[in-house]
Parts: sequence; C-alpha cells; structure tokens
Amino acid sequence: MGIGSGRNARHLGGLVAAGALLAGLSVGLSAYAAHAVDGDARGALQTAAVFAFGHGVALVVLGRAVRGTLELVSLAALLLGTLLFAGALVSRHLFAGPAFFAPWGGMLTMLGWLLQAVAALRR
Repeated sequence: MGIGSGRNARHLGGLVAAGALLAGLSVGLSAYAAHAVDGDARGALQTAAVFAFGHGVALVVLGRAVRGTLELVSLAALLLGTLLFAGALVSRHLFAGPAFFAPWGGMLTMLGWLLQAVAALRR
C-alpha cells in the first residue's frame, strides 16, 4: 500500500492538519506573549510561537509532497519535536512546569530535518 492510500494517507492528513493547527495556535501564543507577559516569559513564549509557526508551515508544505515512508517518519519527528520543544517552553513559563523535554524536542526536530535531507538525496 502506497503513501497516498489507506492508513498512510490518514496519517499524512493528520500531520498536515496538525501543522495547520500549530501555525494557527502559534499566532495566538505570539499575541499572548506580546500583550500579557513580560520579562523572560515574553521571550520564551515568542520563541515557542516562532518555532511552532515555522514547523507548522513546514508540515503543511512538506506533507503535501511526501513520496515515501522516510519522509512520513521525518514529518512525525518534526511534529513531535516541535510539540516537545515549544510545549516545554510554554509549560515552564505559563504553568511553572519543567522544561525537561525541550532538549529532547530540539533533538527530535533536528532528526526530522536530517531525515528530510536524506529523503531528498535519495530521490
């Protein structure tokens, strides 16, 4: 079964939808950071918003061009990495939670981009 059919197509649609949601929610996060917080929290939340927006748009664009499993896995890594990284920043500065997952999110995001590069070189 190819990427464009069946279960893989549903996963792909979910990744594209998640990217669109990330981008949309990041606009709200950016507005909140600009108008409702000060100091270190503002910078951290703006970083989370920019990170989520950029990777959300990347998921939407790259998701529409997936040709193989490696690209699908790379998009999953980008999504999970973005959620962990940006989520850790939001958790820390809005809820006084831990930032433990931020480095893991960053590493997963880097892995996702590395897999995208490998997939591109294999074409």
